[in-house]
This record gives sequence, C-alpha cells and structure tokens, in this order.
Amino acid sequence: MKPIFLFALLLAGVATALGIAFLARADDAGPAAPIYGVTLPQGYRQWELIAPAEEAAPLDELRVVLGNPVAVRAFRDNIRPFPDGAVLVKLAWKRAPSADFATATVPGAATTVQVMEKDSARYAATGGWGYGRFIDGQPADEAQHRTCHACHAARVKQRDYVFTRYAP
Repeated sequence: MKPIFLFALLLAGVATALGIAFLARADDAGPAAPIYGVTLPQGYRQWELIAPAEEAAPLDELRVVLGNPVAVRAFRDNIRPFPDGAVLVKLAWKRAPSADFATATVPGAATTVQVMEKDSARYAATGGWGYGRFIDGQPADEAQHRTCHACHAARVKQRDYVFTRYAP
C-alpha cells in the first residue's frame, strides 16, 4: 500500500472513532428538562466551587454552586454578561444535625440539582439562560420549570439573571 493511502485510512479511522465517542457522550447526557432541554452536565461534581449557600425555612437546605471553567473564569474576571458556554450547577441537601459536633449541621438527604446553561441563541427569550431542575437524576415536572426564569428576571436581571456571588 502507498503511504498516502495508509495515512488517509488512519485519518478515516480516527475520525470515525471521534465521531462514535462524540455520539456516545451525547447519548449519555441523560433525560432533558422540560421547556429548556437542559441536561445534567457530565462531570459536574468535579467542577470548581463558586459559592456555598444556605436556605432558611421552609426549605431548610444546605446548597453549593459549582461552575464549569467558563463560568469560573467569568466570575473571577467579573465578565458580564456571562459568555455562552457558562454552566452553573446548584446542589441542595436537607440540613441535618451533626452527630459529632452539636452546633454544626451536615448535608442530609439530597433534594435537587439545578442547572443554568448560557446559550444566547438557544435561550434568547430568557436572557440567554436555560434552566433545569432534577430530583434523583430525573427532570422535575414542567410546572416547576415555568417559575425558573420569572424568579431570576424579577430579582437579578441586572446581574445577568444570576443570584450567586463568587466566594473569594
């Protein structure tokens, strides 16, 4: 075989392998949230901490907000509006008393994972953000998603619809 043919065959094999890997990632995205089509991002539990949060009664939750590298850079460099590709994930748990330290609380039962995904073209009608709310890895019902943008627009539109502030 001629070297150029072998090189073309090798390139075709690499392209096919990459195509198959890309399709596998897309198929593994999991169920999509109603209205916005947002899915749980792969590897989000390894993302960097943006900020902790605490929700008082009636929810009584401990929360953390994680960000992908695009979101982290935007927070650190104070880039607003957030660039397309920024993704924020909020994990929430019921607060539970610590068995080891009387005045401390620890995460109890998980309640939700909430996702905000910036894509100015796809989510133009909602300030460039798509929203997803997941309970036990499954999307919450459509009614719960209808309130997402309205709440963000009413309270933090001036901060590109983002409640979270970066914890230095």
